[in-house]
Amino acid sequence: MTRRPSKPMVNGFDPSRIDELPAPMQENIRRRDRSLGPGYRLFYDKPLEIVRGKGVTLFDREGNEYLDVYNNVPSVGHAHPRVIDAVHQQMQTLNTNTRYVQESILNYSEQLLSTLPAQLGHVMFTCTGSEANDLAMRVAKYATGNQGVIVTAGAYHGLTAEVASFSPSLGAGVPLGANVRVIDAPDALRYSSDQSTLDDHLRTQVRAAIADLQRHGIGLAAFIADSIFSSDGIFAGPAGFLRPIIEEVHAAGGLYIADEVQPGFGRTGEEWWGFQRHGIVPDIVTMGKPMGNGIPIAAAVFKPELLVEFGKNIRYFNTFGGNSVAIAAAQAVLDVIRDESLMKNSLKVGVKIQTELRQLTQGLEQVAETRGSGLFVGVDIVTDASSLTPDGDTAARIVNELREERILISASGAQGNVLKLRPPMSFSMNDADRLIEALDRSLRRLH
Repeated sequence: MTRRPSKPMVNGFDPSRIDELPAPMQENIRRRDRSLGPGYRLFYDKPLEIVRGKGVTLFDREGNEYLDVYNNVPSVGHAHPRVIDAVHQQMQTLNTNTRYVQESILNYSEQLLSTLPAQLGHVMFTCTGSEANDLAMRVAKYATGNQGVIVTAGAYHGLTAEVASFSPSLGAGVPLGANVRVIDAPDALRYSSDQSTLDDHLRTQVRAAIADLQRHGIGLAAFIADSIFSSDGIFAGPAGFLRPIIEEVHAAGGLYIADEVQPGFGRTGEEWWGFQRHGIVPDIVTMGKPMGNGIPIAAAVFKPELLVEFGKNIRYFNTFGGNSVAIAAAQAVLDVIRDESLMKNSLKVGVKIQTELRQLTQGLEQVAETRGSGLFVGVDIVTDASSLTPDGDTAARIVNELREERILISASGAQGNVLKLRPPMSFSMNDADRLIEALDRSLRRLH
């Protein structure tokens, strides 16, 4: 079967332009291609060789410093000393699996669960967010006896075969499963004039997806959404638009899975978890990447009733999921978020970024909207204010102009037209000033 080529990666390096790069970079990219193969991608028109990180900064081989406004995995900052110390101490003591009783995993699990609604009572550990979403969907299908999945049109949930089948953002080269239906992203700018209009639009979309599944003899197992809709283009408001979705999903006998890999752990500033901003309680919550500040650890949290039969009848074990060292890293991250008030910092600095960006882009035809929550901000770049046509080329130009100013951001959305600002949660007011000044210079060129 001939497959259509997948869409180009957003903010991806074009290998056909390798001859434009310095000779040492060309050689390393060719070595990379020989060793790693063609499946990997690089960022930016001019790729970077990063050798060190500290706090919210990255350094290349020449010692140049870059402000990191993109990487959410080091959630509390690159090379945070408390995380390093926790991992170092644990590596010298013990690293083993969950088949032994260890107090550290119990302490961490209890503290983690305390940040979530009381209805969510059991946590299962994995190594990656992809594994967490794979496990969540496995439980959802077992608990409901159904196979149907609903996602948003630009969603990304992971890279296992199962999870890739409901990750539309991977493009045409990765076909969706026959059991998968997509709905519009909650784009209030384009689909509504007020809260009720957006609610009605989403409710109608979910009903239609459920009806189509049923018409094909497929019951609904789950709706899954990244609670900040990062790959769709970053949609945070108006808060509450997830309520009609969960109502329709539950009415059809399905489960709601909140993918908190990107918005979780206080990044949105208002709550620990992105879904909490919308006043809902999911059936399953998944988390990953930022949980260990770069040490591979992830988890899925469940309403306990979902695991009763699953636990009796299904053997689940993940050798490295929840290992001693990963738990030590996760505990240190949780402690730092609390002790350094990083949730409050995310809200304060995020408000500053959004406020000042709205001011400097007021009246600028090619900036449709600045939106987000906490330290997760999107700037919607369009051809003009009347058509709201996404302009991915201009967004890519801005991303690469900032890279030349040693400020690293990326883009998202179906057309790659939304500037994605998602720095470590330790990002300061001074860091925000540096970002805004550079963005101002780049956006002025749009005039």
